[in-house]
Amino acid sequence: MTEEYAAARYEDACGLLPMRLRTAALLIEQARKAATEELRLRIGRPLHLTLPGGELPLPQTRIIRGDLEQVLDRATEYSRYIAAETLRHGYVTAEGGFRIGVCGTALPNGDYNEGIRDISSLSIRIPRVREDAARPVLPGILENGRPLSTLILSPPGGGKTTLLRDLVRLLSEGTELAEPCRVALVDERGELAAVHRGRPQLEVGCQTDVMDGCPKALAVPILLRAMTPQVIALDEVALPADVTAVCAAANCGVTLLATVHAASLQDLRARQIGRALLECGVFRRAVIIEGQGMARTSRVELLS
Repeated sequence: MTEEYAAARYEDACGLLPMRLRTAALLIEQARKAATEELRLRIGRPLHLTLPGGELPLPQTRIIRGDLEQVLDRATEYSRYIAAETLRHGYVTAEGGFRIGVCGTALPNGDYNEGIRDISSLSIRIPRVREDAARPVLPGILENGRPLSTLILSPPGGGKTTLLRDLVRLLSEGTELAEPCRVALVDERGELAAVHRGRPQLEVGCQTDVMDGCPKALAVPILLRAMTPQVIALDEVALPADVTAVCAAANCGVTLLATVHAASLQDLRARQIGRALLECGVFRRAVIIEGQGMARTSRVELLS
């Protein structure tokens, strides 16, 4: 991933901002544009850029309610009802693959949230495709040319989603090490493929089927029945129901790729969900991501 590409993605994300905020955001130097991971808008506060080292406020950019409304209008192409289902889950995906987190006053009805009103803050995440980011770890997760079930570990914001996305692409398209295979991608929060009006905005491979906006526990059995995948990929396994779905898929002979929050295998074993994932005996390899930004490195460890 070049600095020019990373900065261009930042500039594309700024296109969602009202003009006065966009102008201020585009004035920063290219290196900082390339490093910015999110644009954060909070009513009454300056526009903040999320960088690997923390948040940077931009001067003279105090956010008002109308700014948030304009961003959502642009993101939904002035048709918010189309995005009503994801908005009630707290996000919307804009053209270009930009996922916008939405925070405000929830409207709960039992276990169901009917929507969000009085929006108070937005987070525009800037996804960047790092083509071949997963190529160095690919040999370590293959056996006789076939992928083994693998966990991808890093702390939040550590690059798990980026690596998983590229791994899905490589397996779907095939490489000199492995034949192409059918991959089913569970994109519960719209961060992996960033589907917009039925079309993935981020490259995930020509033999990849995406189930967008569906909880993992519901999506996995649907994909097993309907799409006969050889590989199922899931981002951020975090709930007991997710673990149950993973174990059920493995019993059907499908290879699993999944990410989980953990800084190391020791950290993973200290977490209840982590222990459950390891104890089910599904996963044969773990990819541990270390470092930040462009200095990130990945290594493969054996699990069994």
